[in-house]
Amino acid sequence: MRIATWNVNSLKARLEKVEWWLARAAPDVLLMQETKLSDADAPLMTFQMAGYQLVHHGEGRWNGVAIAVRDGLAISDPITNFGDGPVRDSGAGAAVSLLEEDFDPFDEARMASVVVTAPGRDPIRVMSLYAPNGRVVGSPFYEGKLRWFRRVRRWLDETRRPDEALLLGGDLNVAPADEDVWDPRLAHGGTHVSNEEREAFRSLLEWGLRDAYREAHPDARGRFTWWDYRAGNFHKNFGMRIDHLLPTRPVADRVVAIEIDREARKGKPIPSDHAPLVLDLDAPGVPFEPGWSDAELRIAARGGLRPR
Repeated sequence: MRIATWNVNSLKARLEKVEWWLARAAPDVLLMQETKLSDADAPLMTFQMAGYQLVHHGEGRWNGVAIAVRDGLAISDPITNFGDGPVRDSGAGAAVSLLEEDFDPFDEARMASVVVTAPGRDPIRVMSLYAPNGRVVGSPFYEGKLRWFRRVRRWLDETRRPDEALLLGGDLNVAPADEDVWDPRLAHGGTHVSNEEREAFRSLLEWGLRDAYREAHPDARGRFTWWDYRAGNFHKNFGMRIDHLLPTRPVADRVVAIEIDREARKGKPIPSDHAPLVLDLDAPGVPFEPGWSDAELRIAARGGLRPR
């Protein structure tokens, strides 16, 4: 089984790119974040034509998470917003406060989960998560981000077990260590790398989740999942590893490969500012060239951070 996570940065704007990537990488499960759609506007037909079932949890203009599951795999027990009830409507014309003091991450579409069962295999619960950005350390947005991470941990404590087959994935907006940032000195003091955010990430690992990418690539440097659109940051490889696939031990023991598809961040149709993170269980999936080796010399020539 191939499971991937991808912040698509507007499913409407990137739909053609997502279709291209489904054909390129053939994931069995694709966790998506920042769909920026209401449930009524989710492109169910497009995914059906590509051979996927789509579970979508959205609110309108912002946020939104989704899970695409290949036909032939069973879906059951969907959960959204940690089971805490409906979220706001941020669609066109909706009255939504943008004031810092009104920020409430629990009224936003940031969590969806289903159980996926392949024929003849044990079920796996997968989660698509989109953590708040945090914006500025110490701001209400930042404090809300930390509260949201505590809610994730509480949901795990109260409803899940570390010995069950579970995979938490998504854009967590945290670079867990200095090697996950293009320049720790320049990033120091900002969001995504603060001690409190990294402690929140470690809390998930302490519960029983595993950082599948880092375990498979313990010495990798300069391998990121997000690059700002501005200032040629992608071409210089000034990025962060903030998208993650975190399995429990029963799933982690089945991992045979995990890779970041840098090629999906390039070219046309217009890409997201994130790249897909792809994990294979039991056997390798359809081969694809992620593009890291080919990019090394070009990145170095531009004065960027050479991946290795």
